[in-house]
Amino acid sequence: MVSQIRENRSKFFKVKCPDCENEQVVFEKASTVVKCVVCGSELATPAGGCANIKAEIVQELQ
Repeated sequence: MVSQIRENRSKFFKVKCPDCENEQVVFEKASTVVKCVVCGSELATPAGGCANIKAEIVQELQ
């Protein structure tokens, strides 16, 4: 029996809200609209496979 290790190709991004500068984590392939928890501004919107990230990406998390 051979076990296979599947490599994770999806990423999370730490983004900074353009309005209030709050930082939060967003999934690269978000399937729903992601809003800032502080001010409610849209940070990411779904677009088929990968999300359209509207905020500044501060860091890529793995």
